[in-house]
Parts: sequence; C-alpha cells; structure tokens
Amino acid sequence: MIQTAFPDRALMAELVAKMLWEIKAVHFNAAQPYKLSSGMASPVYIDCRKLLSYPRIRSTVMDFAASTLLRDAGFEKFDCIAGGETAGIPFAALLADRLGLPMIYVRKQPKGHGRNAQIEGHMPEGSRVLVIEDLTTAGGSMFKFIDAIRAAGGIVDHGIALFFYGIFGDQRFVDGKVRLHHIATWRSVLAVARAEKLFDDKTLAEVEAFLDAPLAWSARNGGVSELSL
Repeated sequence: MIQTAFPDRALMAELVAKMLWEIKAVHFNAAQPYKLSSGMASPVYIDCRKLLSYPRIRSTVMDFAASTLLRDAGFEKFDCIAGGETAGIPFAALLADRLGLPMIYVRKQPKGHGRNAQIEGHMPEGSRVLVIEDLTTAGGSMFKFIDAIRAAGGIVDHGIALFFYGIFGDQRFVDGKVRLHHIATWRSVLAVARAEKLFDDKTLAEVEAFLDAPLAWSARNGGVSELSL
C-alpha cells in the first residue's frame, strides 16, 4: 500500500516518541551512564529494533516514513530501497512494500566467499537508491552503506533514519551530499518524558545537559571527549 496521508511533522515526532516509551525502547539513567560503541558515556539509550515486534506501531511508523519521504523528497525520486546490515534490513523491506519499490540490502563488508557480494538483490547501474536505518547518530555507519552503493554504480542522494540523535549536527551528510530525512529525535523523546512526568527533574535535567553538550557530558562521566564523525 502506498501512503498518501501527510500528518503534521510535530505530531509524527511526538507519536513516535510516545510509541518508543510505550514499548520500553527508551532508557534514561544519568546515575549509571551507558557506554556506547563510540566510547561515549550517555545517560540515554534507545533500541529502535523493538518497533518490529509491535505490528500496529511498526505499521504507523512506516506510514510516517513514507509520508516524510513523499512530501520532502518527492513521489518518483527512488528506484529502490536499501537496508544496511542488520537493523536496516527489515525496515527497508517494510518501506519498500509501502512505496511499491524493489528492495536490496547492503553488508558491512563483502561476504568473503562465493560471489563476494556486498550488495544483495538486483540494483541496475544508475539506480536511485534510498538508504534506510533504524537510527543514526552522525551518519558514520550509514555512509558505509552509501559508499558501497555508490561504488557499485548506484546513486544515493537521500537517506532516512526513523530516529536521528540530532545532537551532533548533520555535517557528515552535507559533506557527503546526502539529504537526511528523519521522524523523531532525542528532543522529541525528552519532551514526552517531561510532559508525562516519566522521570524526576534531576534526571531530566541531566539528559538535557547531555543533549546540549554530549561530549562534555561524556567526559565528565568517564567517556570519550572527542568523537570521529
């Protein structure tokens, strides 16, 4: 089914944030920060893969993704949807179905045997490819997939993350000539937490301090003070 409704952007962000809280995909813990793969200490952690386990929620999120793309990118801008290994693969399949488009997926690196393929599926040279990930921080992982598609002859001008950290800016995307689309950010999640009084004021203040200056917060709490974007 191709989505043709266009909800308000703020409403979509708020609803996705509420969904993430409802299924307990969001975690705040300023007292015992999470250590991210980058080495950064963070009082927030999110698991967008849990969206897949809730049919009504995942269907609504895909509606929102389709709406965002059709409105902001255009109706005939893509020839196929690409998901990156591993989290992006199921979301690529769902979005491709929504938009009536073919789907491919991209490995983090070539298989190392057989055809040594990094891209699985059919992607003719010159195809206009949309890359989707469940979430992105500054774009590093997404560009591994984008670079592989471009090297194979695909054209990538757009990417979409269902959830964008929104705290490191989008310079990586600007430099890479990719327009990033997203539905919700940490600010959306914090706003819902405040409105529904999900945490005490001290925790909420610490989370906001992290969002305002993530690397400074990380350094104060035992994490790295620099991040390679």
